[in-house]
Amino acid sequence: MTETATSRPDKTDGLEINPVTDGYIIYQAERDRVHYLNQTAALVFELCNGRNSSDDLARMVQEAWQLSSPPLEEVADCLDSLRKEGLIR
Repeated sequence: MTETATSRPDKTDGLEINPVTDGYIIYQAERDRVHYLNQTAALVFELCNGRNSSDDLARMVQEAWQLSSPPLEEVADCLDSLRKEGLIR
């Protein structure tokens, strides 16, 4: 499923989120899986609160990393990966 600008992803319940120097380590007890998110993926994940659209997230990433344009495709790909891994809905 490709992200649309109107979807508003939110974190899945039951995740154990552990910040580390260069991102997050997330334990997903339901699937007994450990996920490592780099700084950019951790930022996108953190901004998934059910209120921000994928376009909003791309603009926030643009601001955070001082990019010249919003990374729309990259954020959509990240959201797809987070969704496939069951970390967001």
